[in-house]
Amino acid sequence: MAINWFPGHMHKARKEIKQIMPQMDLIIEVLDARIPFSSENPLVPALRGDTPVIKVLNKRDLADPAITRQWQQHLEQQDRLRAITLTHNQRSEALGILQVAQDMTSHKNRERGALRVMILGIPNVGKSTLINTLAGRTAAKTGNEPAVTRAQQVIKLPDNILLYDTPGFLWPKLSPAACGYRLAVTGAIRSAVIEFDDVALFASDYLLKAYPAALMERYKLETLPVDGLALMDAIAVQRNFFARGGVPDLHKVSEILLNELRAGRLGPISLETPTMVAEETAELLHSEQQVSAQKKNAKK
Repeated sequence: MAINWFPGHMHKARKEIKQIMPQMDLIIEVLDARIPFSSENPLVPALRGDTPVIKVLNKRDLADPAITRQWQQHLEQQDRLRAITLTHNQRSEALGILQVAQDMTSHKNRERGALRVMILGIPNVGKSTLINTLAGRTAAKTGNEPAVTRAQQVIKLPDNILLYDTPGFLWPKLSPAACGYRLAVTGAIRSAVIEFDDVALFASDYLLKAYPAALMERYKLETLPVDGLALMDAIAVQRNFFARGGVPDLHKVSEILLNELRAGRLGPISLETPTMVAEETAELLHSEQQVSAQKKNAKK
């Protein structure tokens, strides 16, 4: 199943961001530390041009620290970019972002006006919570569901910094396909538009390969299941989740697995690595080239 979610307000947000981007001195893009690639909007590089950017890998406490370090090193290979990690609601750490912002824009004459900073982030990465932490007050609405912010606003921060808050927006086609699944696993896509069983099966297959010990401990498993579906059946047995007729209630298992994964109850887990993403991207490019070649041959 291909997962996509691009409601009308996201299209509007993209157009508004494009209009005011040339006025910005710096960009802060908030990413989910568990999925730095999948939560990084591919439309942003084209929109920002050479404007310096701070990539904030948020929810660090939920991600695998070793893999987070890999992502930091990988991201900072780009010019005019700093990658920092952040844990939820740590104001002292969050305020460090403002110092980094000033360091990256030291060439700007601050006597002529405020530092204009745009903060971007896809739904549910913690952007609004970070804004409130930086502001020291409730300046942005927060919520457990994605796409809470629907309109731009300007927030005054310490040291003469104007922070331009923008609605979280995805992009029309989530690609590679695994990208959409990872966004769904972490809660960046509204629950109403995903198939819980399908997304949980994707998560189960990945966790079996990457974090088998965490699964064994959390769900008290004596042996490791052979695949994702067998894992979901095993969780149903351990938690006594059965539907009528003694059939495993896979929908309930799916909800429990995803909710516990999102809450960090399986321990710190990352859903992608730089190497994994590079392989997926290369595979997608190869597939697209094959399709293009087939179309050209068909026209001959």
